[in-house]
Amino acid sequence: MRIGLLGTGPWARMAHAPALSGHRELDFAGVWGRRPEAAKELAERYGVPAYDDVDALFAAVDAVAVALPPQVQAALAARAARAGCHLLLDKPLAPTLTEGRAVADAAREAGVASVVFFTTRFQPGPAAWIAEQAAVPGWFTARAEWLGAVFTSESPFATPWRREKGALWDVGPHALSVLLPVLGDVRHVTAAAYGPGDTAHVVLDHAGGASSTLTLSLTAPPAAAGAAVELRGEAGVTALPDGSEGAVPALMRAADALLGAARSGHPHACDAAFGLRVTEILVAVQEVLDH
Repeated sequence: MRIGLLGTGPWARMAHAPALSGHRELDFAGVWGRRPEAAKELAERYGVPAYDDVDALFAAVDAVAVALPPQVQAALAARAARAGCHLLLDKPLAPTLTEGRAVADAAREAGVASVVFFTTRFQPGPAAWIAEQAAVPGWFTARAEWLGAVFTSESPFATPWRREKGALWDVGPHALSVLLPVLGDVRHVTAAAYGPGDTAHVVLDHAGGASSTLTLSLTAPPAAAGAAVELRGEAGVTALPDGSEGAVPALMRAADALLGAARSGHPHACDAAFGLRVTEILVAVQEVLDH
């Protein structure tokens, strides 16, 4: 599968380009970026062409991987799907329901495969744990904490969109990607309130009858940063295992998932439709926070 990369920022350089170039079943075929000079530099590093015209890149590949802010990703992903490209996307899928629906609709109508890179879902230990807990009945409640120090340390990810949207939109998708397959869809956002900085506290009511609480932040003290998920129910107490593996191997597994979905025609569990559902929940939480 020939695949192009959209984006030249830290995530593209640290994760996407190494993963695409190192994958045995992918032909890393080009780079497009909003800054042509950055696209040229990254492309030269991997010996691939840089494209000034994004539509020319779409025409030259079978798939695209997107490492762009969500508001930029959404429009380009829909455009790529309409050009017949399979989609390896980042979270969140889009910053609004309208944009998210446009991506999911374009992928469905074009018949292309899509995978949204929720990192935890593509790490072996956490992914196996999620699958195991999804088969266990009687969960009563869950607690998820996703605490980052993006704005309290020297981080390349203190980007404008994260400053605007905050932890809810950046790490909230990670927490939801773990909770939804285990506890079921969200029926209702019971409560939401801001804490220090961009911290958001959220309470959710799930279709399976359980409730969950989320604490999300990008302004945690560095010593307090980390992620944890705990489930409690009839089977007892269990916690999400550490996903110590780096982003590159996980992204390569997401590419495996995209290849599998493209070959089989069967949607992956983390496709654009799932990404849209996560966006819908984020919008519902944001509405509660804003009132």
